Amino acid sequence: MKHTMAVAAVAGCLFVGASAAQAQMKPEDAIKYRKSAMFIVGQNFGPLAGMAQGKIPFDAAAAARHAEIVDFAIKLPWGAFSPGTETGDTKAKPEIWLEQEDFKGKADKLQQEVAKLAQVAKGGDFNALKAQVGETGKACKACHDKFRNK
Repeated sequence: MKHTMAVAAVAGCLFVGASAAQAQMKPEDAIKYRKSAMFIVGQNFGPLAGMAQGKIPFDAAAAARHAEIVDFAIKLPWGAFSPGTETGDTKAKPEIWLEQEDFKGKADKLQQEVAKLAQVAKGGDFNALKAQVGETGKACKACHDKFRNK
């Protein structure tokens, strides 16, 4: 229990520090930062989707670990969608900066679904995991469809 609380405290400090640092990043560094965070999300959500689709064997421990990483990493990129990062090496559409309320709503929804995914994955129930992977995927897609260039 103490270990979990310590990890949560450190993660919280890192998140707050990262948010402040993002505000001071050069635009090209902010873009790299958010792309890196999304890469980590994708690398850990991929195996969960593979398990849900039956493409790879279900492994409850691996699912819980991947979901925990996704839950942490999905909190990281949002502050790096700062002014000045709408151009450059990015697939972000201009609509992000024009429709901030909708973008934030979709980001919040995704984070909520990922938090549920992490909880479900801890339970080890394949059917529950499969259902929540689907809901999480829908939240990802909703944002990508509107705010990300292919």
